[in-house]
Amino acid sequence: MTDLLNSPEDHAFRKELRTFVSENLDAETQRKVSRGAPLDRKDFEQWQSSLHKVGWVAPAWPVEHGGPGWNTRQRMIADEEFFRLHTPPLPGFGLKMIGPILMRFGTKAQQERFLPRILSGEDWWCQGFSEPGAGSDLASLRMKAIRTEGGWILSGSKTWTTYAQYANWIFCLVRTDPEVKKQEGISMMLVDMSSENVTRRPIRLMDGTEEVNEIFVNDVFVPDEMVVGEINKGWTYAKALLEHERIGIGGIGRSKHLLQRVREMAVVAGRENDTEVANALDALEIDIIAVEATTLRFMAAVDAGEKIGAETSLLKVRGTEIQQALTEVMLDIAGPAALPERGGQCVEDTFENVTYQFLNWRKLSIYGGSNEIQRGILASQVLGL
Repeated sequence: MTDLLNSPEDHAFRKELRTFVSENLDAETQRKVSRGAPLDRKDFEQWQSSLHKVGWVAPAWPVEHGGPGWNTRQRMIADEEFFRLHTPPLPGFGLKMIGPILMRFGTKAQQERFLPRILSGEDWWCQGFSEPGAGSDLASLRMKAIRTEGGWILSGSKTWTTYAQYANWIFCLVRTDPEVKKQEGISMMLVDMSSENVTRRPIRLMDGTEEVNEIFVNDVFVPDEMVVGEINKGWTYAKALLEHERIGIGGIGRSKHLLQRVREMAVVAGRENDTEVANALDALEIDIIAVEATTLRFMAAVDAGEKIGAETSLLKVRGTEIQQALTEVMLDIAGPAALPERGGQCVEDTFENVTYQFLNWRKLSIYGGSNEIQRGILASQVLGL
C-alpha cells in the first residue's frame, strides 16, 4: 500500500517501534489481535504497562502531562505500526477523551490526581453519555443532579457503556438545570464507580460478547471537586471531547492492518485474481489514503494551534464506512469457512473470528455519534445547508 510517511527519519522511527514491539508484546496477545479475537483486561494492561515504562502511552499528550513529545508524523506512524504489528488498542476513554478534557478544562487538583493514573493504567475510565432515549440526540439526556451541601446527588441511567465492567471511574453528562434550553442545562461530572448505589448490568451483543453495559445511579453523592469546569457548561466540554475523539476515529492504522489481512485471506481462498475482490480492495485502499491525508491535515492544524470543529465528522463517517466495508469483503472471501464448526473452531485459521469481527464492527457507524447524525452536522455546520 502507498505510504505517505516514508522519509529516512520516518523509517528510523518505524525501526525503533518495531524493535520495541518485538521485545515487549506478549505473543498470545499479539496472536489474538492478529486474528481479530476479543481481548480481555489482561491483554490491555500488559501492553499499557510496557508502554508506560518508556513514556509512550499517550502520544498526543503534551510533554508536561506525560506525553512523549512526538510530532504529528510520529503519532501517525506509531498508530500505523502498532496496528500492523498487532498490538492491543489502549483504552481510549481515559487517554483520548477525559484526559485531554481535564488538561483543558479541569482543575489543577483534578489533573494531578487523575492524569498520572490514566497513564499508568491504575484508573480505567468509561464514558457516561448515552441514555435510553438520548443516544444520538445527546442533549435530551435525563440523568439529574440535585444540589446538596458540598456537592450533588445524581440519579438516572446510562447505556451502551463500553468496558464499564473494567472501569473504576466514569465521566458523565448530567442535567443540572431542567428549566433552560436543553443544551444549556448540562454539566460534566466524574463519578467513582465503587460508590454505593452505582450498579452495572452487561448487555449481550449479537457477536456473543458483553463489552457494553447499562449503568444505574441511584442517589449517588458527587462532591463539588468532581465537577469538570463550570456548572451548565457540560455541552461545551462534550463537543470539545467529541471533536478531539473524531480526529482519530478514522482509524487509519486499523484500516491499513485490516486491508492487508483481507488481501492475505484472498490468497488463501484462491481469490487474489478475482476481479470483483481486487477492484473492491483497490477502491478501499484509495479511500484509506484519502482519509489519511485528511487526518494529517487536521492534526497539523491542531499542532499549529488552529481550532477545528464539525469538519472532523467527515473522518468519522468515511473511516467507519471503510472499516465496515472491509469486514464485508472479508466475510465474502471467507464464505462458509467463516462459520465455526460444532467444536467452535473454524476449519481454516486464516478465517478465525471473521464472523465475530463482521458482527462486532456493525457498531462503528453508531458509536461516537451515528453516521446519520454526522452527515447532518456536516450539512448544517460545514456546508451551511
